[in-house]
Amino acid sequence: MRRWTTLLVLCLATLVGVAAASDDPASRLHDLFDREWEWRLEANPLMATNVGRHEWNDRLPMMSLAAQRRRAETRLHFLQELSGIDRSQLERSDQINYDMFKSQLELAVADYQFGGYQMPLNADSGFHSSFARLATRVPLVTTNDYENYIARVAAFKAYVEEQILAMRRGIDIGMTLPKVVLAGIEKTIEAHIVDDPTQSGFWKPFEEFPGSVPAVDHERLRTAGRQAIEEGALSGYRMFYDFMVDEYIPAARETLGAIELPNGEAYYQSEIRRYTTLDLTPDEIHRVGLDEVARIRAEMEAIIEQVGFEGTFAEFLAFLRSDPQFYPKSAEELLMRAAYICKRMDAKLPSLFKTLPRLPYGVEPVPDAIAPKYTAGRYVGAPVGGTQPGFYWVNTYGLESRTLYTLEALSLHEAVPGHHLQGALAQEQDGLPNFRRYSYISAFGEGWGLYSEWLGLEAGFYTDPYSNFGRLTYEMWRAVRLVVDTGVHAKGWTRQQMLDFMTSNTALALHEIQTETDRYISWPAQALSYKLGELKIKELRRRAESELGTAFDVREFHDAVLLNGSVPLPVLEEQIDRFIVDQRGSSPS
Repeated sequence: MRRWTTLLVLCLATLVGVAAASDDPASRLHDLFDREWEWRLEANPLMATNVGRHEWNDRLPMMSLAAQRRRAETRLHFLQELSGIDRSQLERSDQINYDMFKSQLELAVADYQFGGYQMPLNADSGFHSSFARLATRVPLVTTNDYENYIARVAAFKAYVEEQILAMRRGIDIGMTLPKVVLAGIEKTIEAHIVDDPTQSGFWKPFEEFPGSVPAVDHERLRTAGRQAIEEGALSGYRMFYDFMVDEYIPAARETLGAIELPNGEAYYQSEIRRYTTLDLTPDEIHRVGLDEVARIRAEMEAIIEQVGFEGTFAEFLAFLRSDPQFYPKSAEELLMRAAYICKRMDAKLPSLFKTLPRLPYGVEPVPDAIAPKYTAGRYVGAPVGGTQPGFYWVNTYGLESRTLYTLEALSLHEAVPGHHLQGALAQEQDGLPNFRRYSYISAFGEGWGLYSEWLGLEAGFYTDPYSNFGRLTYEMWRAVRLVVDTGVHAKGWTRQQMLDFMTSNTALALHEIQTETDRYISWPAQALSYKLGELKIKELRRRAESELGTAFDVREFHDAVLLNGSVPLPVLEEQIDRFIVDQRGSSPS
């Protein structure tokens, strides 16, 4: 009860915020940012923990239909208050803050109105798989930390019940994932169901307590932990498994595209805006994709000629997919190769970047429970203020599908100079409002990741032509996404059309093509962000190089891109234009 009382107070404070705040528009704006941020953290305790706020470490978010509605209403109140602040009276930096804040709130409200909360998972992950990592995302140093952890584990069953009710609402109105992408998803749930609570991954913190937890508390905490795992976590996973197998998968829609969802055309356009930050139509994006596919294909053909392969493009792809030299013999080999690539790039960073983050990162395999349907690799950021580093996850499942010729590109994208460098730097910027410091804008972050793959050329990577072909096949992969995402979600493409287009244009392993295809089907527009973001960053770099000539410094340019955190692409363009003016003014004539 105290929780919703607090939220009600925050909502009322929002409605009267204009009167209570200073008359200065900037002060009113930042007061609004601060109040919304506090509301946001209390409404999402998992996020609060992740950004280093621990007042709500014993709770999970409330996901009931009523809670979803209240959150949307509160965001509308914040938008109403924001509209009362005269944007024209703000400094340019705060106008950017104003616009980004407004966009975040509008997109969150739109997601509620479209019913996005009724699909809380996609083909390779969801709330159930992220919750399984709880023990690595929370502090476990004191007795109180353990009590908070136990409370969260115990609350999981109720959390699942609320998610199920939302998903049932989705079934009723046709807002479900396509049935075809759900094949095998039950395995990602079943992996967390065991008969003995002490065999659960949630039990690991109780195997050995840190010295800061008094011995007198150990047995009590173990008893409470065992009960919480059985009645909360395991019961919740069993319930979710039964629901998915018995209700959701049988009732899931047979169609594929977002356009087939309720109000689907508008929903897909909204998702394009969310993930690309650009006002582009599906047709415009589709054409960009086809043009990029043609350009990259020509570069790939040149490498085939370079290595002296005698055969067609399709035959060369078949050679890459079948020759054992291009695949690791063990998970250890794959991890070691990935780690070595990362350490080589670590040594190159000072020549490319003026500012580097303090946070380190590690390399580890994708967890077994989600690996079969998971992508080849992904970066997992560190909770703020904790003892964990960031992690570059490498998928060691199905080694026959883990191509070594793409490993350099993958590693540079996910670790450094890609997501780890970009994400850690953003968290370490003190001058940004919190809602920006902890925001992730896909077009910026994924565009930076793909740009980082290309940056490897400057750093001396891809000396082996097959690895350079791997870089191009990864770039082609992102170009192909523009075609297949818009194809399926706006043009009525079938899953087989997507598979065929990806198979004929990239050297990705067939298993990876299948998992990626299902990812795009289940996550409309997210796949568009990579290539569109990379194209914009490259365009801005060319502009800076052309305008500044010999005064261009790539280290300064990278600071200009990264040190304002994750921003929409139009804002990034303004930043680089100001950077060019500033650099020109500071250069000796």
